Amino acid sequence: MMEAYENVQKLLLAHSPNLPVYCIYPHVYRDSTQHFLRGFPGRVLYAVKANNHPAVLKEIFNAGVRHFDCASLPEVELVSSNCPGSTMYYMNPVRLDGHANRAQVEHGVRHFVVDHHSGLAPLVKEIEPKNSIIFARMAVSHVSAQANLSAKFGAKPENIPALLTAIRETGAEAALAFNVGTGVTDPDAYVYAMEIARQALSKIPFKIRLVDIGGGFPKSYPGYKVPALEEYFDRTRNAFATLPLAENGELLAEPGRALSAPGLSAITRVLLRKTDRVYLNDGMYGAFWELRFKGHLRYPCRVFRNGQPLSGDTKTFRLLGPTCDSTDELPGRVALPADIDVGDHIEFGCIGAYSLSGRTDFNGFYSDKVVSIRDECSRPPE
Repeated sequence: MMEAYENVQKLLLAHSPNLPVYCIYPHVYRDSTQHFLRGFPGRVLYAVKANNHPAVLKEIFNAGVRHFDCASLPEVELVSSNCPGSTMYYMNPVRLDGHANRAQVEHGVRHFVVDHHSGLAPLVKEIEPKNSIIFARMAVSHVSAQANLSAKFGAKPENIPALLTAIRETGAEAALAFNVGTGVTDPDAYVYAMEIARQALSKIPFKIRLVDIGGGFPKSYPGYKVPALEEYFDRTRNAFATLPLAENGELLAEPGRALSAPGLSAITRVLLRKTDRVYLNDGMYGAFWELRFKGHLRYPCRVFRNGQPLSGDTKTFRLLGPTCDSTDELPGRVALPADIDVGDHIEFGCIGAYSLSGRTDFNGFYSDKVVSIRDECSRPPE
């Protein structure tokens, strides 16, 4: 059973941890997940890749999510074992041989995706088409995305009508999927993408039922503000109404960051201080690895000394990880108490997205210590 503490202070006073500790705030996950479920005008699939820790999956499941976007058979198995009764979607155009079959036979997966004719026949050989829904993934990106997710996958819009027709001819239900990118900072990106989808769908002699608009719903961080989720919900709702779909048409989305980011924090320990450089026991090869990419440069944080909040005058510091690699330095500078020193702890909030799912054990630095914070008045730094 996972260890639980009333708050972070109690954890630090009890253990003064030497290794990084990752804190799950169940009430924060409940609130943020239910906020998305209430606001999004369609079916919500949690993107497992954003944070695949079983405890996080369970919190998102407990908050009401029953659909999961999986990129591999191991992710399907992970959801199946931790979130009973959920529906898994195998939404990766590339799969290892036999994995689509096992996903369907062993776990009841019915939703798959292809983005090229060459991928359709191998998939159909492994699954029962008449009991399946196959999405044609369309390539569409937007300048407001922090990363172009159509650079690797996706058929050109002009090729989508033929691909949808080929899917339908296999006996499977044809559906459409696209992903405008990750960290989309302009809600109109979804309007733009759905107009391209509308043009493609108007060229087929039948109407499909499902349209999956992928993820990309962003999160605000210090120095990186994005529009409220409600703006994304409103734009997608209005754009979806323009699509030529079957009467029971339904919108799907695959949020990852929007669900996984808010409810997890990382507690690090200061190992060394050199003037304006602070060395931590976690870094770019650990829970901070996503900071290598375009987007936000830091997480909200607060400092503790001997289990108590440390305040006072601040100055900006460079933060470095523990490995021997000179690139193990967090981008940007962070304001911290001027007298921060060895043995102090820094808690970084909103670090649930793309942290635990991608950390490594490079140089032997690794921690899998995950605890729960049970006091509903406690919240991670925001």
